[in-house]
Amino acid sequence: MNNSENASYQAGQAKGQVQEKASGMMEKASNAAQSAKESIQETGGQMQAKAQGAAEATKDALGMKK
Repeated sequence: MNNSENASYQAGQAKGQVQEKASGMMEKASNAAQSAKESIQETGGQMQAKAQGAAEATKDALGMKK
């Protein structure tokens, strides 16, 4: 293998490593985004349940329940 072929091979190897690293980073970012989305949805559900409970307690206190 001459110097030109070796340099080309090394460049190809480096490119492949960079692409693999970028792919891994994108996967981690995607996983983090999915986790954040799920956490926000869970928090929203908890807030909705608390609001419903507060509304029911208010109705009870005011005698507005059917």
